[in-house]
Amino acid sequence: MTAAPLPKTGAARYAGSRVQRVEDARLLTGAGTFVDDVTRPGMLHACFVRSPHPRARIVSIDNSAALALPGVHAVFTAGDLNGDVVEAWYTGTGNQVPDTPRPPLAVSEARFAGDIVALVVADSRYLAEDAAELVDVDYEPLPAVPDYARARTAEALVHDGYAGNLAGELAGAPAETIADAYDGAAHVVSETIWEQAQGAVPMETRGLVAEWSRGSGELTVWAATQAPHEVRMFAARLLGIPEHSVRVITRDVGGGFGQKVVPLREDICVLLAARRLAGAVKWIEDRRENLQSAGTARHEHGEARLAFDDAGTILAASLDHVQDVGAYPTPWPVMTGAATGMIFPGPYRVARGTFSHASVFSSTPGRIAYRGPWAFETLAREVTLDIAARRMAIDPAELRRRNLLRRDEMPYSSPTGMPYDHMDPLETLEQALAVLDYDAFRNEQAAARAQGRYLGVGISCYAEPTAPAFGVYATEGATIRIEPSGKVNVYLAGGSTGNSLETTAVQLAADALGADIADVHTIQGDTAVTPFGAGTGGSRSGSMIAGAVGVTAAELRDKLTKMAAHKLEASEADIELAQSRAAVKGDPEAGVSFAELADIAYFQPYALPPGTSPGLEASARYAATGMGLWACATHVCTCEVDVTTGKVTLLRYVVGEDCGHMINPAVVEGQIAGGVVQGIGGALLEELAYDADGNPVATTFMDYLLPTAAEVPVIEYAHVETAPGPGPGGYKGVGEGGAIGAPPAVVNAVADALAPFGVTITRLPLTPAAIASLIDASLIDQGREPETGGSQ
Repeated sequence: MTAAPLPKTGAARYAGSRVQRVEDARLLTGAGTFVDDVTRPGMLHACFVRSPHPRARIVSIDNSAALALPGVHAVFTAGDLNGDVVEAWYTGTGNQVPDTPRPPLAVSEARFAGDIVALVVADSRYLAEDAAELVDVDYEPLPAVPDYARARTAEALVHDGYAGNLAGELAGAPAETIADAYDGAAHVVSETIWEQAQGAVPMETRGLVAEWSRGSGELTVWAATQAPHEVRMFAARLLGIPEHSVRVITRDVGGGFGQKVVPLREDICVLLAARRLAGAVKWIEDRRENLQSAGTARHEHGEARLAFDDAGTILAASLDHVQDVGAYPTPWPVMTGAATGMIFPGPYRVARGTFSHASVFSSTPGRIAYRGPWAFETLAREVTLDIAARRMAIDPAELRRRNLLRRDEMPYSSPTGMPYDHMDPLETLEQALAVLDYDAFRNEQAAARAQGRYLGVGISCYAEPTAPAFGVYATEGATIRIEPSGKVNVYLAGGSTGNSLETTAVQLAADALGADIADVHTIQGDTAVTPFGAGTGGSRSGSMIAGAVGVTAAELRDKLTKMAAHKLEASEADIELAQSRAAVKGDPEAGVSFAELADIAYFQPYALPPGTSPGLEASARYAATGMGLWACATHVCTCEVDVTTGKVTLLRYVVGEDCGHMINPAVVEGQIAGGVVQGIGGALLEELAYDADGNPVATTFMDYLLPTAAEVPVIEYAHVETAPGPGPGGYKGVGEGGAIGAPPAVVNAVADALAPFGVTITRLPLTPAAIASLIDASLIDQGREPETGGSQ
């Protein structure tokens, strides 16, 4: 879809247009400012001493050799830093929600390979690394819990006090309350789906610079974060100082994907160390540390059960879900685990359903948020739905068509209590199938099979809550100032990590004020000057920024209109604002520029209308309501599988996306594409693998494989805007959907290609070796000769 060009005269409508990203000039020329670009006078550098054992008792730590090295300023252990913590809870969950252990440095035991045992601070990173190697830690290896699926029956405990290594559990209605729906169903399909551990792997690793001023008692933090104000609140609580004594500055951030939503243990250590040393301390994570210790996601399994009548109508849906939360999950993981079960019925017409969820500790890094933390529900449901379609001999597109919700059925309440509204799931399916030309592909597939080639098509549909309206996430503020020059500055909390919040803010503010977009600038990411905001997460930014800018700009519009009417001796009702100018309707020559109005507002207060205050600045907050804004989409993927080698080649990828009206279609498509690529990686390549003892075996990009342009086809889009959201501008979230919908679409495409072999896919990733083994195992079960070497 290509937007109409911007009008050259008259009122510009920027929202909805493919406005070029305002940050591109800076980023593409290498002029961005990331944390590692920050240099402070006398700055010191940090390096962590990490455990080489999956689990071990820390018998003793001898730091004398490290401290003797010239240029080493400190070697901190748990006894030095951990006692300095005043409070260490996260705003998004609050201090009343049950939480799990999260000490800054390991206490008495290292609980995963890579656990932080000591912190070395020196004149340079090189020196700090050398000193870290001199720290002599005496470990006593202990039995680890490497496999979360067996953790409930393991003798060893990751944390004392958590019997059966259970971090927490939640459930919906008891399973027996819907047992009759399964007992009376014509078809019941039950499959256990397994998803491997993955990492967020942002291009820029984690890092921060923390500078403590002893004289003023103030802390300044330069952070790679998705939520500057959360870092500020957390640091103030951590150190027991007022919030106004903490300033957090976030410039450019090279990707977050959930990993940078809240401060993790290393960040906590650096914040504590900075006050101890009374200066600036920098820590930049290297890639090995990132892959080993920055947290994992998606490591989970669940038994999905679907009941159908003879016509393929879904009668009931349930999910028994277990997730690995590692040793130090951040924050309390049971909330997102429960969301997985609650959203499991998806965008379908399901009368009855329930779920159970358990979060289980293991001797691996802690679970973190990652682009759609509840995305397993879509994988489990959509893969099981395709398996059911094959068993019932119904085309998977037709099975979905019979069960997907329609726009005219909204609002609709799912059996687990999800209040769906303002979405059009069936239309996203129809649009995506039309772009693909589904029937033509089926003909092509049949012809290819006759030639001994195996093509497949996979479909994935989902619904997701965006812009959650609870707690810290329910409001967003903005300050807009028209400067004396007439130029516009928009101040927002920020949290942009490549998702174009700068461009979004400029487009929205230009429209809301009637300003020329070239006159609008935005300032984000500095807690000293920006209004409070929750940052990027939960696909909230577009809608919340639109709300904040809208309510704030409305105040300035009223003032500009009143001032212009007074100066032009016209009725306020006859004033139009466009292209940074106020004019009288029907008489475009009778007008005044924003610059002229600003001159009056700041320098000629006597010329203002009676009762009008000087200046042109407004601050306001937008408050969202309800569960959130529901977005939905259908992903359709086609592929070819080489049944000899197991190699998968993706052919086409189509996304039918309903995210409401689009602020910038190019940005929307960029967000979808980024998520899809991550989802493809999760389906085919990526795995944070561990050996049987709990040692990580994927700590470099030689072992942890990421998708490249060679593995990803051109992504095609079918935008659906027939069910805009009820919030500002009809915008809904789009940041997480690509990563949610892609894995099951790819899995289902591969499974469809291998349907002639009777293969059922229930475990990721689909590496060539895994596919070859699946084919061979299925053929052996059927008494046929294997076609690959996969089972040998």
